[in-house]
Amino acid sequence: MTRAFLIVMDSVGAGGAPDADTFFNGDVPDTGASTLGHIAAACAGGRAEEGRSGPLRMPNLDALGLGAAVRLASGADMPGLTADPAGRWGAATEVSRGKDTPSGHWELAGVPVPWDWHYFPDTVPAFPQDLMDEVARLCGAGGTLGNCHASGVPIIEEHCAEHMRTGWPICYTSADSVFQIACHEESFGLDRLLQLCQDIAPRLHAMKVGRVIARPFTGGPGNFRRTANRHDYAIAPPSPTLCDWVHAAGRKVHAIGKIGDIFSMRGIDDVRKGTDSVLFEHLMAAVEGAEGGSLTFANFVEFDTLYGHRRDVSGYARALEWFDGQVAGFLAALRPGDLAIFTADHGNDPTWVGTDHTRERVPVVMAGAGAGGLGQIAFTDVAATVAAHLGVPSQGPGRSVL
Repeated sequence: MTRAFLIVMDSVGAGGAPDADTFFNGDVPDTGASTLGHIAAACAGGRAEEGRSGPLRMPNLDALGLGAAVRLASGADMPGLTADPAGRWGAATEVSRGKDTPSGHWELAGVPVPWDWHYFPDTVPAFPQDLMDEVARLCGAGGTLGNCHASGVPIIEEHCAEHMRTGWPICYTSADSVFQIACHEESFGLDRLLQLCQDIAPRLHAMKVGRVIARPFTGGPGNFRRTANRHDYAIAPPSPTLCDWVHAAGRKVHAIGKIGDIFSMRGIDDVRKGTDSVLFEHLMAAVEGAEGGSLTFANFVEFDTLYGHRRDVSGYARALEWFDGQVAGFLAALRPGDLAIFTADHGNDPTWVGTDHTRERVPVVMAGAGAGGLGQIAFTDVAATVAAHLGVPSQGPGRSVL
């Protein structure tokens, strides 16, 4: 039986979203944001030389059509990615009114978001006091810290010492529909942090806040580091997704990265987590051993968390080139009849203003489906295509592009 591998490169957008003018970083619309396009331009212009040098090099994904997909999405030149595609390639446009992880992943899995997410105001304080009181009560703390819009590293830097002294959790949000809690793994306790997030999540989900995110860290003031024990408590999808379709057909669904969190473990048999380098080891194990008829659904998040939000162009380029280098072995290990799709869930242009995601189309490149352009497609078409390949009924609005 054939197998499918759906691989999301978190935030690796292609620009060109037709509604980008209605999404913002601060008071600046996302019009013109292009994660891959601007990274390629920066590399070619010598503006991404930290730890790497020269034009962006992604020969393996470019051979499948990555450069062509970005040019289709946004018209970007994509210097360094000029291959004549040997795979199937296109660009996907999202309809859900969010530029966030759940919106993108759910829609890629066949389910556009049917409601408007709740967003916290960019004020200080950002959260209602009764919510902060409940957080403190649930974990037995005397209060909370933060209570604002912030990027994770700066707010931990600001409150690390006081958090370790008082045991008060650090609470913050962003332009996404999220409620994030950062706590020290040792002085506060990892299990205690995860329990706190699990306990407060139902209240946030009732407000249509998409995710409660546990953000553990270790170390101390000036030398702390966030760990790989992050956990997302996401609101459940409103209807069956690709994972449910495959699972209902008696097939296995293997999750790699935060896929289990995003889909609240619905329709998922097992999960493998870790850093992106560890996740690629899990992906290689899946391509070598996953059973026929199965879906392996993977998310590689560090493009987004380590480089996009921090507006680190060189770091993002290094991560892209590292990932592409791993892809060669993965493609070589695919079996006859396998389908592999590489795509993204939103953008996070590291050349852009602010620190939040950017509204973009995403590239879609495929191995195992012949060669040729797919044109402009919908996010939901990705789910329908995977379902058709596996011989599973599609329950969403998308259509197979194969």
